[in-house]
Amino acid sequence: MVESVRNHRTVGSIAPSGKSLANLLTDPLLERAPRTSNVLEVGAGTGSVTRVLLSRMPQGSQLDIVEANAHFAAHLRRLVHGYPNLLEKQEQVRVHNIFVEQLTTDRRYDVIVSGLPFANFSPRQVEEIMGRYLDLLRPGGTLTYFSYCGSRWVRTLLTSRPEARRQLDVKGLLHHYHHQYAVGCWTVWGNLPPAQVWQLRRPMDAVHASGALTVQPDISR
Repeated sequence: MVESVRNHRTVGSIAPSGKSLANLLTDPLLERAPRTSNVLEVGAGTGSVTRVLLSRMPQGSQLDIVEANAHFAAHLRRLVHGYPNLLEKQEQVRVHNIFVEQLTTDRRYDVIVSGLPFANFSPRQVEEIMGRYLDLLRPGGTLTYFSYCGSRWVRTLLTSRPEARRQLDVKGLLHHYHHQYAVGCWTVWGNLPPAQVWQLRRPMDAVHASGALTVQPDISR
């Protein structure tokens, strides 16, 4: 809670992601198994999703973890170094204490898992981050991210008119990306608070093309 209040740019939740939410966010990695994967996690926080990624990584896979909060990044390094049976994989997991816009790499990723609080960002920041994700994804690669159910509606009611406008603009921008790239959407009612998970996929061809959206029924996980 303290970190959430302290820095809204790097912390977006008041509690770690629940197990059901973490499982759903990392399902694309499980679906690729046993193939090796390049994986990027952004906004890892205290590592609740990181732990699931580490447990699901096929042998030979690479994981880059980007966390802009220095306190959390240090915690994540300790988590990685102390993870069971990971000693032989230490060089395959890297923690970067930077913003994802600052990540410099030639690597392209099969799976990106985002924990960033888009509801806290300006439309320009959201566009920069989503554009960066698409650039970092391999053709056919999958991006998953989540938002808390009802949070944007509550903020719109309780904040000033400019802040409400920002919220609506962010919602509209994300809707554009959903229309272009989304392949699935699920609601995890068992999380606290309930969360909506979006799964987006970069088209197989080099030019980003419009894709069909399949919205799955709400589920309790």
